[in-house]
Amino acid sequence: MSKWFKKVLIAVVPLFLLTVLAACGQKQTDNVYQRTKSAKKIVWGVKADTRLFGLMNVKNGDIEGFDVDLAKAITKQMYGKDAQAEFIQTTAKTKVPLLKNGNIDAVAAAMTITDKRKKIIDYTQPYFGAGQSLLVKKGSPIKAVRDLNKAGTKVMAVKGTTAVDNIHKFAPKAKVLELDDYAQSFTALKSGQGVAMTTDNGILYGIAKENPDYEVVGGTFTNEPYGLAVDKGQTEMRAHIDKALDQLQANGTYSRLVEKWFGGIPGFDVKEVEQP
Repeated sequence: MSKWFKKVLIAVVPLFLLTVLAACGQKQTDNVYQRTKSAKKIVWGVKADTRLFGLMNVKNGDIEGFDVDLAKAITKQMYGKDAQAEFIQTTAKTKVPLLKNGNIDAVAAAMTITDKRKKIIDYTQPYFGAGQSLLVKKGSPIKAVRDLNKAGTKVMAVKGTTAVDNIHKFAPKAKVLELDDYAQSFTALKSGQGVAMTTDNGILYGIAKENPDYEVVGGTFTNEPYGLAVDKGQTEMRAHIDKALDQLQANGTYSRLVEKWFGGIPGFDVKEVEQP
């Protein structure tokens, strides 16, 4: 190695390290609450493929659903009527990375609270009482999760969700076919690749509502409430979202949104949703 090259390294490496450390420090000191309060805007990660919670309207390009409406209400409750909620589409696999990388400020995406996720992100209080259930074709002999516990029985679920692990736990003899999203899972069910599709009850009721030849059966065999999420350490942001949720429940906005999206669906217990 030449003396000239050594001199270049001595000069450049410290500058590089300072740049990296500065960038790391900037991310660590980013106060999402103060930043979003100043901008009067929160960027939310939401689903765009899940009826009732977040689904893309192909006519106008908007994402519509309970989570979207709730995120809008929280944003305005926190920062005023002229505050803006911006939405970025997420999936089961992308919502946590997008949050950790700072691409979004918070997640409202039918996201189950789990101990594993708590290690890397922070949740608000539960806002939706969900539990896993089964979707089958009407007339199916499958009536409960125990009916799946037979060798060779195939069940559809979405990759990266708690549904996969739960089937392994409650029906260990069943085989889980893991698909990329709910649309693919339901298509696989319709084509006969398995006897049931499994995920949270609210999502399944949304599919059944649009497909009357299918029904949700067996009640819920898990208790997995949803929480809104922020990056680890954003305690101020989490606290203010929790406060806004309390205020929306107190003034009746939360109940009106639940009734708007889930009221009148046969077999769906709205009271369970409101008391996660």
